[in-house]
Amino acid sequence: MKPILSKLLVYLAVSLVILFSSCTPTTRTINETYSENILINQLGYKPNAEKKALIRADVDVFELVDKTGKVVFEAPAGEFKYWELSGDSVRLADFTSFNTSGEYHICINGTELSSPFVINDNPFNGLADAVLKSYYYARCGIDITEKFGGKWNWKAGHPDTNVLIHASAADKNRPEGTSISSPGGWYDAGDFGKYIVNSGISTYTLLLSATLNSEFHKLQNINIPESGNNLPDILNESLVNLKWMLTMQDPNDGGLYHKLTTKNFVGFVLPSETNEQRYVVQKSTSAALDFAATMAYASRTFEQYNVPDLAAEMKISAEKAWQWALKNPDVIYNQPKDISTGGYGDNRLVDEWFWAAAEMYLLSGEESYKEVMLNNYEKPVTPKWNVVNTLGIISLLTSDKRGEFEDFEKDFIEYADNMLAIEKESPYLVSTNKFAWGSNSDVANDGMLKLIAYHLSGDKKYIVSAQNDLDYILGRNATGYSFVTGFGSKPPMHIHNRISSADGVEEPVPGYLAGGPNTVVLNDCAAQNVERSLFPAKSYTDTVCSYSTNETAINWNAPLVFLTAGLN
Repeated sequence: MKPILSKLLVYLAVSLVILFSSCTPTTRTINETYSENILINQLGYKPNAEKKALIRADVDVFELVDKTGKVVFEAPAGEFKYWELSGDSVRLADFTSFNTSGEYHICINGTELSSPFVINDNPFNGLADAVLKSYYYARCGIDITEKFGGKWNWKAGHPDTNVLIHASAADKNRPEGTSISSPGGWYDAGDFGKYIVNSGISTYTLLLSATLNSEFHKLQNINIPESGNNLPDILNESLVNLKWMLTMQDPNDGGLYHKLTTKNFVGFVLPSETNEQRYVVQKSTSAALDFAATMAYASRTFEQYNVPDLAAEMKISAEKAWQWALKNPDVIYNQPKDISTGGYGDNRLVDEWFWAAAEMYLLSGEESYKEVMLNNYEKPVTPKWNVVNTLGIISLLTSDKRGEFEDFEKDFIEYADNMLAIEKESPYLVSTNKFAWGSNSDVANDGMLKLIAYHLSGDKKYIVSAQNDLDYILGRNATGYSFVTGFGSKPPMHIHNRISSADGVEEPVPGYLAGGPNTVVLNDCAAQNVERSLFPAKSYTDTVCSYSTNETAINWNAPLVFLTAGLN
């Protein structure tokens, strides 16, 4: 009993101090510095959701104050917990029971304030729109106009109507130097390349959100040129890239060129300021399978939206790509010596075979696809551009053939529960226990999987956990950054993105998810003498040179589109 009495006495003493003191926040701007000791979701919380912050200070009690400085809630802070991935300890500040709408700060020690955040029914609506609209800003070959882009606008570059066949992609029908037209699509990341492999998972994830979060997306208007037609904007935007992907298929044999790029990365300039020759480079089995999977899912999606001609074209293209892959089952992408842009090479294709076979089975119902799928089944994991088997599992379990795959569903729920078990032990309330390149994408994908687990099971524990992933992304992490440009009190300002760096606007293009902390590459900013933490969860720098932590990419934003739409 003595330890319990001791804690009660401490709490009573602190409570008495609170009665005779106040925490009075002043009017602040986003450029001012708030306490680095308080980590919160920098946007806010829904009234009936769990509301948790983390405190990196030795305090017994935390307070919630409104924008006038009035203390409206107080509670004891949790015990210190150390996280070996961040090298620090945090206390939990749980104010779930407080559900009055308004603007607030968390206050500790009577003086230290968090940045302001809101409690209301729609704290993430603007975020959901911006993360989807990031794809409009990534469009290749069109003017981004003030009407649709606001102050972020620029002239088109890379029309890609005179793309040359690289030596690695040449054959008798299209010899080296042959000119083809492959316009449109999205710039893949911070560079100006366009890549089939990464386009596959990115576009699929948007289409999946359009299907599973359809009620939200049907009401969403993000002000793009196509807004207001008969399709939700998420499908309008997806079509921009799907139509480009179709141009990357060789009409003679159905194979897919791996990427469209210049031979080397260009400088940090606007698209209209570049004139280097562009090439399509090598065909690969991974590109063919990712393309087949994406087009098969897209065909089913647009059939539901009564676009039969487009759906039929996508089906035929998927079948041709599949046949090419059967004839060329192990053509691994090898970067040519004169090409130095992103490789997206993958020498293990079991997961690609599974995903493509699953999508083709759902498209056609033919047992031959199911046989290939079953022969390549592996248990679900968090998706990445080169680990895509879980995408096929998701498609199967959210289709009318779900009943055929009870074992797959058991494995999927088991993986979701394992993520929740990791989160339960994490001082930072997150399922990630390793930090790879693009770690923020892993967190967003984890959140997406949890929302799908809720879709399958109806158990709200998965929603609570998915919200923790969004809280992490929006500031409740070891760096203290909200990792989405334009959102939160401490967002990235210097992303590794050529257009955003060259557009003459101080603020970066909004809605981009920065790659996030990792220790894979520690010297990308060595020339600028930028040092990073050796703790993986803190190893991040908001500088343009840090391509390993601060780049943007279409596959990183896609699960965040799903997560924000699903939680809305």
